[in-house]
Order: sequence, then structure tokens, then C-alpha cells
Amino acid sequence: MTQDQALTPELLAQERAVWDALARGDAQADAAALSDDFTGVYHDGIFGKPAHVAQLAAGPTVADYTPSQVQSRRLGPNHALLIYHATYRRPGAAATEAMYVSSIWQRSGQGWINIFSQDTPDNPNQAVR
Repeated sequence: MTQDQALTPELLAQERAVWDALARGDAQADAAALSDDFTGVYHDGIFGKPAHVAQLAAGPTVADYTPSQVQSRRLGPNHALLIYHATYRRPGAAATEAMYVSSIWQRSGQGWINIFSQDTPDNPNQAVR
């Protein structure tokens, strides 16, 4: 596994599409970015694509976000890992929250698709999701 800075902007653009979908409350865009067998690991459990998309039923879950410390690593010819720190604010909240994210992307004929994501709270007492 080697770091690939040339790949980082491409993967970050894909990751931002997921965040932007969460900020718009756009379930269709969120679903389009995730593989059918997507797995997300969060503080409250392991969830698939249906649960990730369903969280948008009540509207946006993120008001704004900022990724930092972004890195990428190739895992093979068609897979890559994006790692970063995210600071974000929920709709209606004054305070920001923070987490570390690792996200695995698979390249297919249609471009990149997210197959796995794990969010780790920056503060262990903080709920993320």
C-alpha cells in the first residue's frame, strides 16, 4: 500500500459528493455514490447502504464540513483508500464536531463508487453519524 498524492484530489472529489448529498438532504445523490453492498462502521453499529440513505429522510444531516489531513493510498489497480480528518456542523447546531474517516473506493466502468467507510470520533465521548 503506497501513498498516492496524484489520486487524492480525484478521491476527495468523490468523498465531497457524499458530504454534499448529506448537506443537501439528497438521498438520490447519496445512493448513487455508494455501492449496493456498501458497509459503514460507526459508533452505533455496522450499517449498509439502505441505512446510510435512510438517514436523509428527515432532511440534511450536515450543515457544513471541512476535510483536512487528506491522504490516499492505492489498495490495488481498482481500489483506493481515502483517509482524512473532518470537522463538521449539524443543521441548527452552533458547535462543530470532528472525526477521522477512512473510506474505500472501487473504480468501475462508471467511475469511483464507495464500498466502505469508517468514522472514528475525534473525541471518544462524541457520537458520530
